[in-house]
Amino acid sequence: MSSPGLYADTGVFVCFEGGEGGGKSTQSRLLRERLVAGGYDVVLTFEPGDTPVGKEMRRIVLSPETGTLAHKTEFLLYLADKSEHIETLVRPALDRGAVVVTDRYVDSTLAYQGAGRDLDAGELEEVARWATGDLRPHLTVVLDLEPSAGLARFEERDRIEGESLEFHRRVRQSFLDLAARDPEHYLVLDARSSIEDIAAAIAARVEPLLARAVRG
Repeated sequence: MSSPGLYADTGVFVCFEGGEGGGKSTQSRLLRERLVAGGYDVVLTFEPGDTPVGKEMRRIVLSPETGTLAHKTEFLLYLADKSEHIETLVRPALDRGAVVVTDRYVDSTLAYQGAGRDLDAGELEEVARWATGDLRPHLTVVLDLEPSAGLARFEERDRIEGESLEFHRRVRQSFLDLAARDPEHYLVLDARSSIEDIAAAIAARVEPLLARAVRG
């Protein structure tokens, strides 16, 4: 279980995680729409790339034109994006009491660069937590899907999507392992379920957290 003091006292931090093609963007958008309709101040964001600095990091790590990167280099580029994202966007929004909904966060780095690239997970987590001030989501939603099904949804693939099926299977297992470590702060859902059923399950889990948030 996570140590105390790692969760923002104001605002609500919700993260969507999982492999490719699981519907993270769709569900994060639907959650934002639901919360905005309820009068909440909501920031919908994503990693990598939702800051000016992060946009450049995203281009480097995802463009097929980049070619091969040393695994540690790739990891550190992702962390530069995350550090900037937390400091300039996520923390300020939480401090004012907003609900922050992000498509990917630290778990993606631990899954893709740890399990996927086969770097030492313990070392990676220590550095990743430092880079993000050890800020944890109040809830992480993992949309679980067999990689072959998720990747089939893409006609074109970026650097990461283009990795082997075995790579993506290691990534999937890592997300499930992370969720199993801390069920209090995770919700694992079958991404093959209907969009409506998934959205309803997420809304039910988020509702008790909203006492920390302010209405816009």
